[in-house]
Amino acid sequence: MQTLPPPALPDWLSAQLPFERYCVRVGPHWMHLMEAGEGRPVLMLHGNPTWGYLYRKVAAALRGEPLRLVMPDLIGLGLSDKPHDLGVHQLAAHSQWIGTLIDHLDLDGAIFVGQDWGGPIGLHAFSQRRERLAGMVVLNTVVGPPRPGFRPTAFHRFGRLPVVSDLAFRVVGFPQIALDRAQGDRESIRGEVARAYRYPLRRISDRVAPLALTRMVPDGPTHPSIPALEECAALAGSFEGPVRMVWGKRDPVLGRALKRTRSLLGDPPVVETDAGHFLQEEVPEVIADAIREVAADLH
Repeated sequence: MQTLPPPALPDWLSAQLPFERYCVRVGPHWMHLMEAGEGRPVLMLHGNPTWGYLYRKVAAALRGEPLRLVMPDLIGLGLSDKPHDLGVHQLAAHSQWIGTLIDHLDLDGAIFVGQDWGGPIGLHAFSQRRERLAGMVVLNTVVGPPRPGFRPTAFHRFGRLPVVSDLAFRVVGFPQIALDRAQGDRESIRGEVARAYRYPLRRISDRVAPLALTRMVPDGPTHPSIPALEECAALAGSFEGPVRMVWGKRDPVLGRALKRTRSLLGDPPVVETDAGHFLQEEVPEVIADAIREVAADLH
């Protein structure tokens, strides 16, 4: 396994991340990740446009548990490499990079925690290595293709507008400049927390992934993400290990996806909260409890 020291962080940000940090080679790119603890591996994947920082409160709540918490940054986001070609950002490619990480770190008997794009990216990676997956905690995400005749959200329709979307995502820095608007409690992403989410994408040249991942969302039955999402649904429907769900009901992006997501997973227990899209900022203890429950079921 090829590793590199992590990029340096400013003191104000480093102080918020008391974790081991390093970079791992995954295919042609370097992926940054953070780790904490020892024991059963817990792979926690974020989505668009955040990074592993999103799980810092969950990791703090699990301090002292017999768990190895692994918090990567998806390629194009956080402190991982940021390819400048929109076309490299395909669901199958992201899952291959995460799959390489899973294999490099030898994450056997893993609990997978996924939110937003982290859900299908991680599920698709595990669909190629089912023997490594032991349990799941599913947060606001999708685990399969949309129903026939679906209509993309206003956010995702905006992401396909020519010129305007490029200006908003690449020049203005949308949506990372407005993450609080997706929250149940807007105060949960303010000040240095909001600054931390903007920091990895502070350069215009690095703002490719937020737009590319928005366009990764299907807009029709022939979209390139559909085959991988179908494989995610197959894994979700056949998985026999313990599953818990924690859901933010005030999520304007995926809040209404609860019923379908739960159905595809076989109707597992769910805790519904008043949190928004980035529920790790609002209800980290609830998420930590769900991880503990899955870990306990595996003993």
